[in-house]
Amino acid sequence: MSITTTNNKKEIRPLKLSGLEPLVITPESNFINVGERTNVAGSRKFLRLIKEEKFDEALEVAREQVENGAQIIDVNMDDGLIDGKEAMVKFLNLVVAEPDIARVPIMIDSSKWEIIEAGLQVVQGKCVVNSISLKEGEEEFIENAKKIKRYGAAVIVMAFDEVGQADNYERRIEIAKRSYDILVNKVKFPPQDIIFDLNIFPVGTGMDEHKRNAIDFIEGTRWVKENLPFCSVSGGVSNVSFSFRGNNPVREAMHSVFLYHAIKAGMNIGIVNPSLLEVYDEIPKDLLEHVEDVILDRRDDATERLLDFAENVVGRKKENKVDLSWRENPLQERITHALVKGIDAYILEDIEQARQQAEKPLEVIEGPLMIGMNVVGDLFGSGKMFLPQVVKSARVMKKAVAYLLPYIEADKSNKRQSAGKVLMATVKGDVHDIGKNIVSVVLGCNNYEIIDLGVMVPPEKIIETAKKEQVDVIGLSGLITPSLDEMVFLAKEMERQEFSVPLLIGGATTSKAHTAVKIDPQYKHAVAHVNDASRAVTVVGDLLKEATREKYKNDLKLQYDKFRKNFSKRSKVKSFLSIDEARENKFQIDWKNTPIQKPNELGIQQIDDFDLAKLLDYIDWSPFFRSWDLHGRYPNILKDEKVGEQAQSLFNDAQALLKRILDERLLKAKAVFGLFEANSINDDDIEIQYSENSNEKKGVFRMLRQQLKKHADQPNFALADFVAPKDSGIQDYMGCFCVTTGFGTQELAEKFEKDHDDYNSIMIKALADRLAEAFAEYLHERIRKEHWGYASEENLSNEDLIKEEYKGIRPAPGYPACPDHLEKITIWEVLKVKERIGVELTESLAMWPAASVSGYYFANPQARYFGLGKIKEDQVKDFAERKGIEYKKAEKWLNPNIAD
Repeated sequence: MSITTTNNKKEIRPLKLSGLEPLVITPESNFINVGERTNVAGSRKFLRLIKEEKFDEALEVAREQVENGAQIIDVNMDDGLIDGKEAMVKFLNLVVAEPDIARVPIMIDSSKWEIIEAGLQVVQGKCVVNSISLKEGEEEFIENAKKIKRYGAAVIVMAFDEVGQADNYERRIEIAKRSYDILVNKVKFPPQDIIFDLNIFPVGTGMDEHKRNAIDFIEGTRWVKENLPFCSVSGGVSNVSFSFRGNNPVREAMHSVFLYHAIKAGMNIGIVNPSLLEVYDEIPKDLLEHVEDVILDRRDDATERLLDFAENVVGRKKENKVDLSWRENPLQERITHALVKGIDAYILEDIEQARQQAEKPLEVIEGPLMIGMNVVGDLFGSGKMFLPQVVKSARVMKKAVAYLLPYIEADKSNKRQSAGKVLMATVKGDVHDIGKNIVSVVLGCNNYEIIDLGVMVPPEKIIETAKKEQVDVIGLSGLITPSLDEMVFLAKEMERQEFSVPLLIGGATTSKAHTAVKIDPQYKHAVAHVNDASRAVTVVGDLLKEATREKYKNDLKLQYDKFRKNFSKRSKVKSFLSIDEARENKFQIDWKNTPIQKPNELGIQQIDDFDLAKLLDYIDWSPFFRSWDLHGRYPNILKDEKVGEQAQSLFNDAQALLKRILDERLLKAKAVFGLFEANSINDDDIEIQYSENSNEKKGVFRMLRQQLKKHADQPNFALADFVAPKDSGIQDYMGCFCVTTGFGTQELAEKFEKDHDDYNSIMIKALADRLAEAFAEYLHERIRKEHWGYASEENLSNEDLIKEEYKGIRPAPGYPACPDHLEKITIWEVLKVKERIGVELTESLAMWPAASVSGYYFANPQARYFGLGKIKEDQVKDFAERKGIEYKKAEKWLNPNIAD
């Protein structure tokens, strides 16, 4: 469907791709980066893994690309020693089962049509075929294009014909025009689904015929965008710098310069290695001049000059010293610099000077400070600043505003105009607020007035405050699955009370799917899912600006309605077993030949004040960076060319605060755990024996079983499968636990907030969460090696622990294998968690303090993690009966997992 703009009437047909999530590429979209590390021709590591059939490790290569920001992943299996068709099908089938990878579109890359078609038959969503060309003539070109059209894919068209590759401007546009005419007029291929690869060749080779390689591509791109409507242009950027292999600083600059000019000309998709990309504005001026001379062919001696200059660039380092020369700049530049760099050391001095120069103190906020924050917003929106930097900017802004407030209060003749009033709240029963706080800070930086109601906010308080404060937007956040129902309820209530303000949905368990299917139908006004802080400003702006709000709201409604219809179709395709059939297909263990070790220490143990220093080596830092919107794996992220500098700065700040936590004993860690005699009963339940006040008692954990119909050799798992059945006569064991490092976190966060320091307020919560996960990891290791002792010889690195390469598992209620939070109540009853270590459950069964982890211990060597997936109503009814609760209550808690 085409979209027509209202200002210039120019028709826009966006390129629409999808994995599990849509990728809509419009003229306003930023450059789309394609990850090619899953290409056997582009990654020796990936080639080795495929040859050795280590597909699980190969999946990690794909996952790392997505985590590092690839918006499309290119999959290529063309190698003489590989069965490319078999490898392509197997790998893509594995990708489909990994939601964090499958959320992005796939580029099926091969020179062999049979491999491309095999991939098209298994890939989900709307993919890209890479590639077809006129190399073998029009007949084959048309035949392949028709097949791609039938499969509903987009296509990359190489600038290649029967004569050969296009290597100059004229040949590029000649082949592109011919290909376009055939595809659009003969094949009736949607023009927006055509992507031209106009061939990026090296420059700076010393050969005259190569001098115009870059500029011809750039000019060819401009011609295509002006003359072949709706098409995209792509290419492999690293080719342009091939002559300077071994000199990364020069290559980085060449890539940045080439992209800067190619993107301006219309290139919107490409393969770029972020580790070989410099920020255009930060290229030293002398290097920039030499590189642009080569890329743009501005001088006859450009190559020779760059070759000579390059010898002095190798190994050039940025000086690491404090530069205070900015303090000599004019006042506005100093304020802007302080905000952009997050430097608060001199801000009060500069703000006082600005106040004395202004007629009214409010003018300092609406003038110098907002000018500076607009620069921050522009840099963040263009990807030149990252989230931690923006939060530091907010800290400077808040200190400046706090200084001015007494003067503003004394002068009531004027009132500050905000961009809008936004209410933010973590819903009832939920205690997690790191993401909400970050979004609040980012919106605050963009002149929105934030009313933050905190955590565990009942719906009536949200409604009451929204009316009283006449807010423009309501933002809801939640981490645990019961929060999803709270959001649905609030949407219904807003509709009942005839609200019209937009509703924002965010948080770890939320998704576009849940928002579209469950929340949006309950509220006739705008509902928008916001999956990260960087999108919040744009979404809120589009929802509130008079020029865009109606169109944006209508587009959202249409988008979610379409998603619901597609979701319903997908749901109907899936087949489910009855609960009895699923139990017949349970995971079978040969219990007579399975070694079972009795724990060295049965019973319950308690730790009241654990030494946090022991947890430092167990911290998994990668999720810490993700919570700040910096994507990549630790420690590699610290050296990443795109985000490495900011990641290192964030890490240094975290280490400094962590040292304070340890030195001043700011947080308190506690734990309680138990190991018990156990057996599975009634197929899906686990019965344990434990002591309380010298009395032997029995507890039962009610587990859930997968019901999705599997392939013939695949079982339907339940956690009870990993414990010996009672009727086997074999005594087995299991455990459960709760750890916390959260005592003291809230008080510290509030203290930082009083000092207008959101950065450290968020930081302390993020660190407490990491310490809690580290405590769970540490305690599990002690269980395996000492208290239970079934892996006493284990010797794993922290990296091995993060990869879960140990024997046994540690699943947690609320997570994929056991999404039912109700079983936390049983853990609390058995271990007396609240009485022993003070960790409480909210009415939605979230743990308080938030930096807490609870779960089970299973020791069987065949125990594994799995996702429950969707279940049918017959199991919900069965679960309610086993649990002794009303069906409605079971339905409420299991709702997100019930198949439609």
